[in-house]
Amino acid sequence: MRNASLFERAVAVTPGGVNSGTRGLKEPIVWEAGEGAYLVDAEGKRYLDYHAAFGPIILGHNHPAVNAAVAQAMTRVDLTGVGTTELEIRLAEKVVEHVPSAEMALIFGSGTEATYLAGRLARAVTGRTKLIKFQGCFHGWHDYLLMNIISPPDKIGLKDPASAGMLPEAIDNTIVLPFNDSEAIESAVTAGGDEIAAIILEPIPHNIGCVLPNIEFVKTLRRLCDDHGIILIFDEVITGFRHGLGGYQEKLGILPDLTTLAKAIANGYPCAVLAGRADLMMRFSSAGGDVFVGGTYNGHPVATSAALATINELEDDAVYERLFRLGDKARRGLQEIADQLDIDMTVAGYGSVFVPYFMSGPINRYQDLLRNNSEADVMFRTGMSARGIFMLPMAMKRNHISAAHSEADIDHTLGVAEEVLKEMARNYGLR
Repeated sequence: MRNASLFERAVAVTPGGVNSGTRGLKEPIVWEAGEGAYLVDAEGKRYLDYHAAFGPIILGHNHPAVNAAVAQAMTRVDLTGVGTTELEIRLAEKVVEHVPSAEMALIFGSGTEATYLAGRLARAVTGRTKLIKFQGCFHGWHDYLLMNIISPPDKIGLKDPASAGMLPEAIDNTIVLPFNDSEAIESAVTAGGDEIAAIILEPIPHNIGCVLPNIEFVKTLRRLCDDHGIILIFDEVITGFRHGLGGYQEKLGILPDLTTLAKAIANGYPCAVLAGRADLMMRFSSAGGDVFVGGTYNGHPVATSAALATINELEDDAVYERLFRLGDKARRGLQEIADQLDIDMTVAGYGSVFVPYFMSGPINRYQDLLRNNSEADVMFRTGMSARGIFMLPMAMKRNHISAAHSEADIDHTLGVAEEVLKEMARNYGLR
């Protein structure tokens, strides 16, 4: 089989055969093409794609307008290394126009870079060392915040670094608290607010599927940051342009001091942004400030042209209206199937994201998800993928609808889901 033979070549020259730790699959797939809502593997099998490369694909694979903009940019300017380009200027202007908290913006290549620089900036501005994050949230692979994401039960409430080799000082200076727990954050800030540089939050913790925030919790964060001189960072790397051009902060009506954006901003091209208050952003060395910022590929013409073309498409309100409508259809349909089959399932989600958890609700924080039947979760996703509906076969991972998906695609997906769930109920006694 061609997938297997190609993957044998991959493992001979690449650790594990993949270039990111979360890309490995039990049954290896080598991708050959993507178009619209579909991916095609090296053996020619066609999959309806809901993984969307962890979320960036919001318009569909190889969107013609985005690719055309990139091709045009490549004929005019490539990497310059100094100065700026009109593409960079226009993209920063668009971010400032659409994102409520953005007064200035810097462009990077990945969300990890953006969150890393947000933490550095917060420490410089406040003169403090500690950062607060929340259990279940992921903010990139740097030592600052790579801990307590999908933690085992015995690690809840303890430090759970996700990698060997992390600096002990970075781990010690990161405080981990439960999501949606106003009392816990109030207590932590009251006890040590003069040491806390920033609170960083995924407004919706999408790295554990989809857990929606309590508005009072987010209001508490904003109040505590104001009262104690702490920088509030919204990590909207996932929520940003997927849920609206104004990010999820626009839906909440609560503004952070700094915002990180990536993924859906450029429909699959490598682009990220750190945006925020002008007085904070002017501390960067690019403006003569004392907080170093650099990157040879920052603002690359390929990334910026892709982002501008993606934003141009998303400025048509009909795109989001349709994404949200299809998301509602998928969530409602899956829940109805599970209920009819008497399967313990809670279908969560927002906008174009849907996540079937194999458990009953309510779901307010990571600790609630410890009840999820991970074996059934992976079995369902594996069964869907085997039938040509690609869902990442890992428990609690979100599924994404793109503008290339159709009503018929959702109907087909629900039909296949019913088939898979019936088989699981029949063969494994799933209830």
